[in-house]
Amino acid sequence: MSKFIPVIGLEIHVQLATKSKMFCSCPTDYIGVKPNSHVCPVCLGLPGSLPVINEKAIMLAIKTALAMRCRVNTHTIFHRKHYFYPDLPKAYQISQYDLPLAVDGHVEVSADDGSVQKIRIQRLHLEEDAGKLVHSAASGRLMGAEYSLVDYNRAGVPLMEIVTHPDITSPRQAREFVSRLRQLVRYLGVSDGDMEAGSLRVDANISIMEPGGKYGDKVEVKNMNSLRALERALEYEYERQSELKSEGKAIVRETRHWDDGANVTISSRSKEEAEDYRYFPDPDLPPLVVDERIIVQLCKELPELPWEVRDRFMSDYGLPLEEAEILTERRDVALFMDELIKHGAPVKLASNWIKTEILRVLNEKNISVEELPIQTAEIAKLLSLVDKGDLSTTAAKEAFSVMLEKAVTVDEAVNALGLSAGRVTGHELEIVVNKVLSENADVVADIKAGKDTKGKKLKFLQGIVMRETKGQADPKEVQSLIMSKI
Repeated sequence: MSKFIPVIGLEIHVQLATKSKMFCSCPTDYIGVKPNSHVCPVCLGLPGSLPVINEKAIMLAIKTALAMRCRVNTHTIFHRKHYFYPDLPKAYQISQYDLPLAVDGHVEVSADDGSVQKIRIQRLHLEEDAGKLVHSAASGRLMGAEYSLVDYNRAGVPLMEIVTHPDITSPRQAREFVSRLRQLVRYLGVSDGDMEAGSLRVDANISIMEPGGKYGDKVEVKNMNSLRALERALEYEYERQSELKSEGKAIVRETRHWDDGANVTISSRSKEEAEDYRYFPDPDLPPLVVDERIIVQLCKELPELPWEVRDRFMSDYGLPLEEAEILTERRDVALFMDELIKHGAPVKLASNWIKTEILRVLNEKNISVEELPIQTAEIAKLLSLVDKGDLSTTAAKEAFSVMLEKAVTVDEAVNALGLSAGRVTGHELEIVVNKVLSENADVVADIKAGKDTKGKKLKFLQGIVMRETKGQADPKEVQSLIMSKI
């Protein structure tokens, strides 16, 4: 076990859900469109063009800052951050430097010992995104590419950068923090938080220290496009730095890229300092002044935050932590759970149905709950029928499929399937069991002869009975009745 402690800080870039870019009116839907078709003199940085601040981006960023308990600065300015890169058309990026939009917030995550730990937010500021390099390699990556092309459609898309203090003490915790932040921006509706599409991107700064010692030189790690990649990259970098330190070798302050295929970080360039960017206030943009009344109003408009919903589900519905976290990962699903309960659905059944059926359908069809062609009250009614014993779970799933396919009510689905209104039990069930046993005498003989050690033949008979009763019999009662007759 390594004697060193990882010290991790994160820089998260979040694309904001605006229709137009940060400083011009070009559309932000750059994915899947013709390269360099959503550009103008402003986002291309042509001489004489003048940027104008996107008000919607400011509102979305403030909302996020308030949700993270940040202090919003009512007076701030935009700076020019100078550096050369092929996909940066102006050779500088409009960003914020010493007067960010918001500072001093926090997000709570679980510590490695299970306790709650606050990860402090150093700053939240706004900037514009760069363009995108399209590499010629079959994988789409820089490695192995013979050339790269530049698409400026993404240049100027509003970015919100969130910078943490170096409070994160493990790769696992870094993953949890980003997961929480992604969940938050989705709840707030400020971004889709899609890491694979680049809507949410993470850079990590990691160093190591001995207990009671000082931080070592930090290394920046880039190119992590999933939560799993983030955790693995930090694990690798921690081990690499620990090994160097143990051997008495220097840890170079640099930027490294994560190679997901090789599972290693690769040196890219030396790490820049703030002075290397030659920040100065953008002369084309006036100071940004935010009215206190806007901040108060946005604070009032904040929805119930995901961790607040999770805690409420545990306290009000009696759900365990793991179950509550699944149900509150998406805001539309959490709201749906509340609606089911309001319409009389039993809590446990509602929770199980969402986990097994609703989430499956949403993922398969890539839709939100609002796009389901069934009213919430009808699904609650379906679950109530299961709870009362009027429908078996099997029959309810069949009915649900019909409701989805034909957008009909519970009653219409039940009638279409020819399901009986109530359980098949007693003498009616006994008649079905006798019929099944007589038609499968060879199977019955094998069970009697002890040739069903794994119980497969018994389940076979039970399945036929359930099919004959259209799922309207109690599986335990069916099994008991079969065994008693055999």
